[in-house]
Order: sequence, then C-alpha cells, then structure tokens
Amino acid sequence: MILESVLVTSNPDGSAHIAPLGLHVRAACLVVAPFRPSRTLDNLARTGQASVNWTTDVRLFAGPVTGRRDWPVLPTIQQDGWRLRDADTHAELQVVSVEDDAQRPRFVCAVTQETAHRPFRGFVRAQAAVVEAAILATRLHMLPAGKVDQELAYLQIAIDKTAGPVEQECWSWLQDHISAWRARNPAP
Repeated sequence: MILESVLVTSNPDGSAHIAPLGLHVRAACLVVAPFRPSRTLDNLARTGQASVNWTTDVRLFAGPVTGRRDWPVLPTIQQDGWRLRDADTHAELQVVSVEDDAQRPRFVCAVTQETAHRPFRGFVRAQAAVVEAAILATRLHMLPAGKVDQELAYLQIAIDKTAGPVEQECWSWLQDHISAWRARNPAP
C-alpha cells in the first residue's frame, strides 16, 4: 500500500523542504523511497528524520511539483524539524534503517509521534485527479507523451465534474508545468 502524502525534511540551513511523496506501508513502519538525486534523499540521509503530512489541500501536492515551494510550516513536536501548518494530520518519522538502491534507496522509518489537527472529510474526485496529475508531472522524463496525454484526458473528467476553484488552479499549474517541460524537451 502506498499513502500519498507530503514529506517535510530539513535543509542544511535549517529551512523546510516540502515534497509530495508516496510512502510505502511496511508492518508498523513507513518507507520513504526518494529517487536519486533529490534534496529529500540528501536531507533524510543527513538528519534521519522527517514529518509526513496528510492533507486535502491539493495545492500542497501540485505546488511543489510546479516550483511553488513556499508553504507555511510549524515546528514539529518531538523533533528539530518542520510540519505543514495546514496538514489535517502529521506524523514525525525517525529513520531506523536504510536499504540502499542505485535508483531509489528505502528509508525505513518509525512513527515517533502523530497528531490530528482537524477532521479528515475525504477527497472529492478532482482532488484525487490533481494528486494523480502531480505524480505524472514528476515522471515526464520516464513516460511516453502519449501515455501522459491519455492519463490526463481521463483525469480531466473528474476536474470538469467536481473541481472547485483550488482544484482548477492546481490543474492549471500542472498543465502549464507539463507544457513548459515539453517545450524544453521536444519528442524526437
């Protein structure tokens, strides 16, 4: 099982680094598997800690993917780190082991603290579509353009039927990001 979340790690200067990331569930642990190279990987390797944040505010998924990284954070409770101010729930993670891999090392993490900040009322379909499109936007270099277009066309249905202003804004960010990436990386 993969839980779509927003991970917050600490940069060397102490600032927060925010990245949407799917976490694997393994028994009582959460496994963080960032791609090489990435700031998330570097920060986890250096500090051994992070916060995982669950939210219905899809700007926190689409924003970092499209270069919008300035989101409000608060100090974590038990660690010297950060959590999203607007998370519905956050958990603090401590790395207990690392499984090295050439492409995606796996940081096996124990949950040391978890706090619910507001009730989770679920996603509308457009929110789930934004999360899926954000994932696609991080894999443009790995997927054929036709596959991306097919997936986006299907996700567009949920946007058209159920999106509010926030989801429409995020969808626009993602469409602009994908168009700009394609302009810089034309198909052969």
